[in-house]
Amino acid sequence: MLNQPLIALANSVLGTGKQTARGNYAYHCPFCNHHKPKLEINFTENKKGENPWHCWVCDKRGKRLAQIFKQVSASPKAMEELRALVKTETADKEVAVTESVNLPKEFKTFKNISSTNIIGRHALAYLKSRNITEEDILKYNIGYCESGPYKNMVIIPSYDADGRLNYFTGRSFEKEAKIKYKNPSVSRDIIPFELFINWDIPFILCEGPFDAIAIKRNVIPLLGKNIQSKLMKKIVMSSVDKIYIALDKDAQKQALSFCEKLMNEGKEVYLVDMKDKDPSEMGFKNFINLISETYPLTFSGLLEKKLFL
Repeated sequence: MLNQPLIALANSVLGTGKQTARGNYAYHCPFCNHHKPKLEINFTENKKGENPWHCWVCDKRGKRLAQIFKQVSASPKAMEELRALVKTETADKEVAVTESVNLPKEFKTFKNISSTNIIGRHALAYLKSRNITEEDILKYNIGYCESGPYKNMVIIPSYDADGRLNYFTGRSFEKEAKIKYKNPSVSRDIIPFELFINWDIPFILCEGPFDAIAIKRNVIPLLGKNIQSKLMKKIVMSSVDKIYIALDKDAQKQALSFCEKLMNEGKEVYLVDMKDKDPSEMGFKNFINLISETYPLTFSGLLEKKLFL
C-alpha cells in the first residue's frame, strides 16, 4: 500500500512527482540534474521498511529517502517529518561524500589541440555548438576527458571566491550517450561560479552552467532546480537588492517559491519569462533584451502566477 503522507512530503521537497508503475513516482534527479524526471522512488516499502530509489540516467541508487533529502538540503522540519513517517530513517546517516573535490586526473585543456586530436576536436565542436566561445573556455577553465569515468565529456569547473575548486560538471559530447551528465560525489551545497560574482550589484539565478556561461554577467547556476542552503544564506545576507530568476518553464513552481522567500527577505525580485527556451538556446543578446523587458514581481502578481500553475 502506498504511503500517501510520505509521497506528499517528497513532493514538497523534490517537486511534484509523476506516478509511473508499481508504486513508483518519478522526480528530477538532484545528483545528475537531468532535465527529465528520471529518478524513481518506490513508495511501497519493502520488508525492511525501506523505499528503494534509482536514477535511470546517472545510475545513482539507494534505499533511504534521507539520502535524497540531504542532497537537496531539505529543511530540518522536512527531515523530522521523514523520520516520523519512516521508522528506518535516522538523523545521522546521509549520502557518502568526499571532503574535497579535484578535477578528474584525465582532465585536459583545449590549449594547442593538434589537428590529429580527434576527441579534442570533437569536444571543441560540441562546445561551439552550444555557443561557447574561446574566451568562455579560458575564463571558466573548461576542459575535457578522453578516458576514465568522465570519458568523452567536457568538464566545466566551479571555483569559490578564493579560486579554489568547489565543484565541476561533466557533460557528454557524444550524441547517443547513455549518461549525458556526471557530477562528482561531493555536496552541492556550495556557491557555484562564486569566483565571478559581484555581490554588490544585481545578479541572475539560472539552472545549469551552460545557461550561466551564455548569460555571461553576474550569474549563478543552481546546478539544478533548488537553491542550496549556503547560497540562500549568502543571498539573504548580501547587500544586493535586485535578483533575477531565470529558470525553465518546468521549474516554475520552484521559481515562484524562491521569489516568495526572497521577497519576504526584502529583495526586489524579477521573474524572467523564458518563453520555453533556456538562455543557452536564446543567446546573450536575446536574453539581455528579455531582462530589460522584465518588471519587478509584486505579491499580487506572485499570487496570480501561483493560481495559474
